[in-house]
Amino acid sequence: MLHAVPPILIGSEIYRHSSFGPRHPLAVPRVSVALDLIRAMGWLDEAHYRTAPIAERGQVLRYHRADYVEALFQAERDQAVSPETQARYRIGVGDNPVYPEMYRRSMTGAGGLMLAARLTGTGETGVAHCLGGGTHHGRPDRASGFCYLNDVVLALMVWQELGLRRIAYVDIDAHHGDGVQDAFDDDDDVLTLSIHEAMRWPLRRIADGGELRGSGLAGDRAGGAARNFPVPAGLNDTEMRTLFDRAILPLVQAHRPQAIFLQCGADALEEDPLSRLALSNNAHVGIATRLLDLAEGLGIPLIVSGGGGYNPYSVGRCWACVWAALNRIDSHGMATPAAESVLGALHYPRAAGRNPPLHWLTTLRDAPREGPVREAVLDCAAQALEIQAAELMGLAVMTTGGR
Repeated sequence: MLHAVPPILIGSEIYRHSSFGPRHPLAVPRVSVALDLIRAMGWLDEAHYRTAPIAERGQVLRYHRADYVEALFQAERDQAVSPETQARYRIGVGDNPVYPEMYRRSMTGAGGLMLAARLTGTGETGVAHCLGGGTHHGRPDRASGFCYLNDVVLALMVWQELGLRRIAYVDIDAHHGDGVQDAFDDDDDVLTLSIHEAMRWPLRRIADGGELRGSGLAGDRAGGAARNFPVPAGLNDTEMRTLFDRAILPLVQAHRPQAIFLQCGADALEEDPLSRLALSNNAHVGIATRLLDLAEGLGIPLIVSGGGGYNPYSVGRCWACVWAALNRIDSHGMATPAAESVLGALHYPRAAGRNPPLHWLTTLRDAPREGPVREAVLDCAAQALEIQAAELMGLAVMTTGGR
């Protein structure tokens, strides 16, 4: 049976000493912290670990343009880009800096997630957790939002090539998974569900009048089978669980997927500097567990990737606990001395990092952050289900010729 094989963890040492630059949010370690914590807690049998390969160029050309990939390669080689390259490919501008490992790190993320898709798509394992993947903003011909390649799209394309056409993609990053949504905007077989903070980047404006449109706004159908859940600031664990129970899980089940992908960005946690959401890592563990239950029940593959997350304490602890959940390991309780050493050695150049709270150093699970469920969250869930009901009614009318 597919899920009789233990989950596979995919990582790489390229992330340990790689940084987007000292002033960039991705100056902090993330994948290496999660890997070190998983090992320090005794949660990894090394037989179930794989090093992410660096993707071959031909593999990423399934989605990305050849001239863009060549520009990315040259930017790493030269450590500089021309004004023309900046303007055309968005490399070396804004949030997408030139840095020493930019091509190799991006190709490693792509290689790791494509490996996850092959392992799960061919039945070698039922579950793969790729810590370095999840760059969901990348575009075919340009960088976007810290993402130079879209490793998620590449992984989903591998699944499709292996015959897994009906895919449910669930994205709980604080930022809208716009790159994945748009990549499959003409494919009703790929259901993309994005739960993200409302009115946070990325947002698009139409030229006349600056009206906001698309990119994760409420009711944004976007083509294909996209559903968006823009949630208010301060989203708590109770609200996330309610949204999952009332909308996300029913939509996934109704899609009848052959495979499920969870983009498990950790920037929706309360301690993260790039969002105003207020989740604990219990929310991420809960969603991963529920999707694992569903995948096991259906006998289909599950991939869990990383994503956003810019506080090394919170992101490392979160992804380690998600790995534990995928192995049915209880991650409550105190950190081992080895894990405390990993956490105690972290450097986080923000105010909170100069005097980290004790639980960041001694536990891996957060205290729950429960609270009231606001109308905005209930409306968000109801709107998505109303759209689905209207589409199903329209399909029925078309099938019966309007009778």
